[in-house]
Amino acid sequence: MYHAVGHRPAKAAYGLSVSPEAFAEQMELLGERGFTPLTTAQLGAAWRGGGKLPGRPVLITFDDGYEGVHRHALPALAKHGFASTLFVSTGWLRGPYDGGGAPDTMLDWDQVRELAAAGTEIGGHSHTHPQMDQLPDDELWFETLRCREIITEELGVRPVSFAYPYGYSSRRVRRTVRETGFAQSLAVGNALAARCQGPYALERVTVRRKTGIEEFERLVEGRPLARDFAGGRMLTKGYAMVRRARAAGRKVSRSRV
Repeated sequence: MYHAVGHRPAKAAYGLSVSPEAFAEQMELLGERGFTPLTTAQLGAAWRGGGKLPGRPVLITFDDGYEGVHRHALPALAKHGFASTLFVSTGWLRGPYDGGGAPDTMLDWDQVRELAAAGTEIGGHSHTHPQMDQLPDDELWFETLRCREIITEELGVRPVSFAYPYGYSSRRVRRTVRETGFAQSLAVGNALAARCQGPYALERVTVRRKTGIEEFERLVEGRPLARDFAGGRMLTKGYAMVRRARAAGRKVSRSRV
């Protein structure tokens, strides 16, 4: 899971960014080790239909829609003929639906179309990038459906894959994503994806600014990941309990109105 790719990303995007040089080196490693990148749609179709995956499959995914994905990542992907998936928050992209609030310079729709033409799957990542498990039902439905409608209108193809902003979801969120027409969705989890996770809770590992090539090699080879993400997992579990409590409190408050 990547976010921004750039030399000098904004402060808000820096920690989850990678430099263009690091990204190119990581793609070289995948090529040298015989990995076969595929799109999220291809993975979902294979697991759902019992199809056979290529040797050493890997997903290369980008969240949010940063401009550097087009400027820096696309040439490195094209060099190796690698497929990828870009999950866009439609209200953050530059253009007619831009509602502001993006943490850095984002893609415009012409760039998204160029990425799609080059073989990148375009998936949904909500409209305004909220914590979806904290939203009431009507806003949750809007965030998911509006994102899908805009992508369909701009690209002429309905998106079939989704990624949860911040990685946060719940049974209600996953049901809404399914009911609005997405066939599979990705979380974070910082673990390798497995078929047993189900199509709406597939996990990914985070590539950060501080991820060196040795750590990247461990991640993609599936070596023990606990030491790399132990602190983050503890924080995630604790925050998940807080978010559930907040959501329950808001539900009770609305029922009293």
